[in-house]
Amino acid sequence: MPNQKILYVTTELFPYQEDSNMATMVSKMALKMHQDGNDVRVFMPRFGQISERKFQLHEVIRLSGMNIIINDLDQPLIIKVASLPGERLQVYFIDNEEYFKRKQFYVDDAGQPFTDNDERAIFFARGVIETIKKLNWVPDVIHLNGWMASFIPVYLKTFYKNDSYFNDSKIVLSVYNEENLALNESVEEKMKFDNITGLKAFKKPSFQNFVIESMDMVDVVLKGDEFLQEELDSAFSATKTTKSEYIEAEAINTLY
Repeated sequence: MPNQKILYVTTELFPYQEDSNMATMVSKMALKMHQDGNDVRVFMPRFGQISERKFQLHEVIRLSGMNIIINDLDQPLIIKVASLPGERLQVYFIDNEEYFKRKQFYVDDAGQPFTDNDERAIFFARGVIETIKKLNWVPDVIHLNGWMASFIPVYLKTFYKNDSYFNDSKIVLSVYNEENLALNESVEEKMKFDNITGLKAFKKPSFQNFVIESMDMVDVVLKGDEFLQEELDSAFSATKTTKSEYIEAEAINTLY
């Protein structure tokens, strides 16, 4: 079914990250749908490990310049764009000096989780939502991949609940066996600033618990890995959201 507008939001994408099932899956799904004649866009964080020179990233001035307020602090949103090597498929990068310049993904040199991983996820989720609106491009399908992307349905169902922009968009969440790190307990206070309260994930904030929280806020939950870790598998079984077992990337159009 071509001519759909499909948005992929991911924390990992080949070739910017390698040796990861998620990075490979998202790349294959996006390329498959792009080559089938759909209007496909991909959004991801501009982690410091991604070489701007090698992958020819450049800033999109007309999309940059917004500020995202995180816990009463203004953080400038920078949007960069590149095409997947050899393909006319645009990848948008959410960037901010404070959150994404560092060379590591989620832990410091001592192996400890960054204390602002929660803020980075909030900034990323809101940055994606605001940039899509600024593009004036309404996706038919929003396919979420990675723990940071799981903050998007949380925000759409709460902070943006009176905004009709995404009313007709169907949201798919792929669940993967990601490293599960604790998040700062102050995430509850920071999201309370955006009038988000009462999340189960606040009791024990972690990457995994926010993914589990978002399972009940989307249209379809899909196994991104064929076999999920125990807690994820239990949550997958328990959610009342429409579920799909693992699908090969080349067959993803059957889900849409």
